[in-house]
Amino acid sequence: MTIEKKFAAIAGFLVGGDGDEKGAAGVPVTAQFTPTDLDPAARARSLNAAFLMVLAGPERERYHEARRFLEKEEGPAAGFLITGAALIRDEITVRYRADASFRDDFDALHARVDGGEPGSAAETRDALWRLFFPEGVMEGGVDARRVALREKRDLRISGLNGNPVRSPGREILFTSNVLVTVPPPGEEAALRGLDRETLDAVRAAAAEPQKYWYDHPIPVGVNEDENELLHCLEHLAVALRDEERAGEKEPGRNIDFALSVSVTHRGLHGAIRPWLRSELSGKAAVEGINIHVFTEGDTELILDEVIIPGGRRWIGDFDEDSLREVFGVDGEYGRHYSFLKAIARFWHVFVSTEIRATFKIDLDQAFPQEELVRETGATAFGHLRTPLWGARGTDSRGERVYLGMIAGALVNRRDIARSLFTPDVACPEREPAADETVFWSTVPQALSTEVEMMERYGGGSERDGVTGALQRVHVTGGTNGILVEALKRYRPFTPTCIGRAEDQAYILSALRSPEGKDLLRYVHQPGLIMRHDSELFAAAASAAKQGKILGDILRVLLFTCYARALPWPVEMTKDAVDPFTGCFISRIPATVALLRFSLRAAALFGEDGEAGARFFNEGVRRLSGILEGLSSGGNPVEGIYRREREAWDAYYEILDRAEAGIAAADPFAASLARRAREITASLRIDAEGVGRERR
Repeated sequence: MTIEKKFAAIAGFLVGGDGDEKGAAGVPVTAQFTPTDLDPAARARSLNAAFLMVLAGPERERYHEARRFLEKEEGPAAGFLITGAALIRDEITVRYRADASFRDDFDALHARVDGGEPGSAAETRDALWRLFFPEGVMEGGVDARRVALREKRDLRISGLNGNPVRSPGREILFTSNVLVTVPPPGEEAALRGLDRETLDAVRAAAAEPQKYWYDHPIPVGVNEDENELLHCLEHLAVALRDEERAGEKEPGRNIDFALSVSVTHRGLHGAIRPWLRSELSGKAAVEGINIHVFTEGDTELILDEVIIPGGRRWIGDFDEDSLREVFGVDGEYGRHYSFLKAIARFWHVFVSTEIRATFKIDLDQAFPQEELVRETGATAFGHLRTPLWGARGTDSRGERVYLGMIAGALVNRRDIARSLFTPDVACPEREPAADETVFWSTVPQALSTEVEMMERYGGGSERDGVTGALQRVHVTGGTNGILVEALKRYRPFTPTCIGRAEDQAYILSALRSPEGKDLLRYVHQPGLIMRHDSELFAAAASAAKQGKILGDILRVLLFTCYARALPWPVEMTKDAVDPFTGCFISRIPATVALLRFSLRAAALFGEDGEAGARFFNEGVRRLSGILEGLSSGGNPVEGIYRREREAWDAYYEILDRAEAGIAAADPFAASLARRAREITASLRIDAEGVGRERR
């Protein structure tokens, strides 16, 4: 039997037969194929069903009808699906012929399906996952997987940091990002307290075509109780007062806080600072915090007046356009994430040499100081003073590591009463459904969360926090930091094309190091736990749910392409970051992504036709670009990675030269430093009673 026929049998097993028959995915796909129904939502449903029916092969009764429907239908969706079906066929064939392990898994699943005896639900699940999603299979049981992963992440500490962060409030640049959009139509009344010029700017922006899309951006003028930024700052201000009372922070000294603002409409740039000033003016939320707001226009100013002039003087020939592509805050999430790390090196060179690290928090996170002290014996700042941050050691493979990054964990607001050490992601207790039959990232995510994030040192373990520790691969978008020295030496970044899991992607750029240099890694700091308050913003999160799922699907394509673009074997990358981050590096990324997309759409169509159509149409829009790159036989991320690697190298080289010039009293370097300080000072929100030093 041909490879194509075998795969058709497997796809048919997932999709089900004719009529209302459900396949392993649990959706009656064929019943959703109604080609004579001209309603737009029904049309989208029929296109999606036709795609799955075509994958199930010509043995099916309505195969030819479905294929003709796809070929005759006009519009981008039909072309996308036809291209996708061809890409799946080619990908499966190439992998089957080249990879003996894949071939064994493929043939084993086909034999089970073709024999008509798929076995128990658990056996069927594992057979499917071994082919599409091997990271989800718990060989030997969950306990054995926990032990194996913990041993894999083990570190032997050869030397603690002799000069750790001692005063987090003075030495750490705290950062966060806020996503902002225009107010919904008809809700301009919410734009309270804004002057006429700012109101006009917001209205003009609303009339522009939307340029960027985010999961759940904050509309300008949102009610205070729905404003995640106010939530973040209010709780941070309270935490800082607790730090002062505990003697962990210098009284009267503000922390520096860099807030990047990513907008959906470029016209909002001019309205951001006046709006934030009106929101924060006179509020206790910003006591003890020097808030510096960075919009895309502000990052362009830094480039034009500091970084690029330095590059022209000290480097000469470098790609200025590439530097502009990477250094900024608008666009996909990877762009602002890299900026919020890289800005700490800029700050150290030009603004304050006291800044030795940066630490990012997300807007829906808060330091639960009372619980931290009660359960761990230290405040948040106490945990940030650990000498493990910046320590050196050896990993489980015997490779030398430099722990220049630190990672904490999260506890859900609803769980904190039980314990700080309650995983925020739990292993599902139900069987997979729809797209989960081919990929369910929650399974390895729960495993990684429990093993990596919930680890506590001591208690008779060799991981005592002094001679032994745990390294982290799985990190969250907030509650992690990096030393300025690590930025200087390793220059990590997330590619600008990464629109989801930008935090997971960050370490990949520095996963391997030049010969003779220790590997850059995160150290796990037990007890460095923030409360996750996302449930307070449940309405926004619910509205963004399907968009997040699409981002998760896209991540399989992007992470696989990214891993293949790195200058070391993809197998080395995947082994290092399995199981959670690694599950997105797939043997058959197009197959997994397209099956997930189509099966999820089918499930949504079965629940709500309009919701299914929105998901389907948005998915076609978001997945089309990278699918075209893959269908042409290339790697669409390879050129991006190479260009951006060179751009970040130029950025850090310019800062190195500026630092040396300042030390040598070079007038040009000194002039750049003066301008850098002027710019950063101008970006501070400094309305009356807001953000002033309490001295």
